[in-house]
Amino acid sequence: MTESLIGLGLMLVLAFLRLPMAFAMAVVGIVGYAYMRDWSWTAAFATVQTKVYETGRNYTLSVIPLFILMGNFVTRAGMSQELFRTAYSFIGHLRGGLAMATIVGCAGFGAICGSSIATAATFAKVAYPSMKKFGYSDQLATGAIAAGGTLGILIPPSTIMVIYGIMTGTSIGKLFAAGILPGILATLLLCLAVQFITWRDPKAGPPGERLTWKERFATLHGLSWFVAVGVAVIGSAQLGWLEADDAAVLGAIAVFILSLFYKGVTSVIALFVLVMGGIYGGVFTAVEGAGVGAFGAMIFALARRTLTWEALYAALVESARTTAMLFLILIGALMFAEFVNITTMPADMTKFVASLGVSPVVVVAAIMVIYVLLGTAMEELSMILLTVPVFFPVIVSLGVDPIWFGILIVVVVEIGLISPPVGMNLFVLNTLLPQVPTRVIFRGVMPFMAADCIRLAILVAFPIISTLLPSFMK
Repeated sequence: MTESLIGLGLMLVLAFLRLPMAFAMAVVGIVGYAYMRDWSWTAAFATVQTKVYETGRNYTLSVIPLFILMGNFVTRAGMSQELFRTAYSFIGHLRGGLAMATIVGCAGFGAICGSSIATAATFAKVAYPSMKKFGYSDQLATGAIAAGGTLGILIPPSTIMVIYGIMTGTSIGKLFAAGILPGILATLLLCLAVQFITWRDPKAGPPGERLTWKERFATLHGLSWFVAVGVAVIGSAQLGWLEADDAAVLGAIAVFILSLFYKGVTSVIALFVLVMGGIYGGVFTAVEGAGVGAFGAMIFALARRTLTWEALYAALVESARTTAMLFLILIGALMFAEFVNITTMPADMTKFVASLGVSPVVVVAAIMVIYVLLGTAMEELSMILLTVPVFFPVIVSLGVDPIWFGILIVVVVEIGLISPPVGMNLFVLNTLLPQVPTRVIFRGVMPFMAADCIRLAILVAFPIISTLLPSFMK
């Protein structure tokens, strides 16, 4: 165990010296592995070769670039504006309605994007001008955008869930299913935080314009056709008229054709239902679902005539760059994890926790506190990659459901994304909204951080919220 602690300390020193985290983890992992093998550099570099090769050819990992590409197409198709406009039409007239519409819009956008930073950056451009127009305070406006952006990694698809699933051998499809109910709970609690803020200071979020019901339902134009297609496809499969795979293919084709005629938010809803419904129903694997989603998002962007050759090139380059960054960090983390695994640290941690004689829930709660504290001073993805190899064996030995634990980790990462001083969403807003002082952004997220901590406590106390939907999956 001593070797692992020394390695962790050296890795943190290298990170503080501004060596990229991927290289810091890789260097410590290689040197540590060689040390544990009697300074056998041949064994250490052979392990590096194996990890790089296996990571690059891992079929399951192809879900990452596909979902990233899907998110880039969705962003360029302008779907964020449609989601925000639809949410605003139904709840914008309430006190703090624009802020709640931003959160609901972020939830919808996160369901087809999968990136917290991209969601926050997009709605900083889409929602902030509208909130300023209606006299919203900068604290509420930036807090709602930063907190709503975190929903992008909880509501599937989620890159964090994919990486956790790969590292722990947990079903990615079940992780996606497990994120639905916690995502809905998160959206409700963040909206309640808006209500609390405007209750204390009504001027912070004055109500917007009230639209007629006709105008509200106009934003859902074409929904009946998408529902009819869904009922027909599911009914045909249930009655045995079509094989499930054939029904899924026909449903996808029908959705893509309808999206050429109905270009509003209904096509966004249909794409999410198609991809996630196929994964949950066992028709698609996660990789196949990601491929369908990326292709569908490209069709939507073409239908809206926003995908020029230049935009296509930019989307492909950005997806490749993001994927390369994630894979580099993952390879470094796998090397560090390999070093940790051949030390006595996992076994020593397991024995120590068992000797305490406390319930698994108490252990999980203690780990969550550690994650929250780390999240205030450490980048979230690196934090997960570093700690999962240490904590996961302990969790498994206690009989804790790895799907539940995975959802809790994602929730903690969400808190870290808006935790001063290193919350990534805060720096995204600080960059895109330079006119808003940093201290205002920091104060604005505090009520939403409190709501997230309440959500974390609820999910720890009631695991069924996270495990209910996965239990129904094929």
